[in-house]
Amino acid sequence: MIRTILIDDEPLARDIVKHYLTDFPYIEVVAECNDGFEGIKAITQHQPDFIFLDIQMPKINGFEMLELVEKPPAVIFTTAFDEYAIKAFEVNAVDYLLKPIEKSRFDLAINKLPARLNSSSDESTKELLDSAALSPTQNNRVVVKKNGVIKIIAVSDIHYLEADDDYVKMSTAEGIFHKNKTMSFFEQTLESAQFIRIHRSYIINLAQVTKIELKEKDSYIVLLKTDIWLPVSKTGYIKLKAALGL
Repeated sequence: MIRTILIDDEPLARDIVKHYLTDFPYIEVVAECNDGFEGIKAITQHQPDFIFLDIQMPKINGFEMLELVEKPPAVIFTTAFDEYAIKAFEVNAVDYLLKPIEKSRFDLAINKLPARLNSSSDESTKELLDSAALSPTQNNRVVVKKNGVIKIIAVSDIHYLEADDDYVKMSTAEGIFHKNKTMSFFEQTLESAQFIRIHRSYIINLAQVTKIELKEKDSYIVLLKTDIWLPVSKTGYIKLKAALGL
């Protein structure tokens, strides 16, 4: 048996998928979830072979949910999402089904499944999430998990980001959070008018800057509103001056 989970906030959409699956008796639905929080718990508990996943759901969306799953399974998306995401799906997902889902299109997606399950999905899922993050609808908040609790952080609440081995450390008024992404990823996805990479290890929120000082010859430091001093590289200083209009 191939095990799957349905993650969609619309019961009717889940019912349609279940109805279509009656033609594929070797696929077992082990759980149904109304949102991403339930989805994370169900994936952790059942370890499915693949999931049917909606994107636009309350609380956290489908992309954000996948980011929080340690080893995400293969995915067939069931969504009415926009064009940029479809391009990402075409390259990296098992398949995507646009609502309302047609039976013939559903069957085609299921027939692709065995080949995909025999290959590694981890790298494809990572590429999918990186592509999705480039959308303006995706980059106004960051979803993290700390001590088992999921936290949604508005990008504007981030004071600065710091490289920390395989993670990026985010400093906010509510504390420090870690995200399993790279500095280059955040440099590319965060709004360049608001966030500047001042050093290979630091990206700052311009709204937090209170002072720039010369530390020694051609070496600068920047003071944030939180009384944190951070180093500024030569390239970072040029970008920082331009952003602040100095």
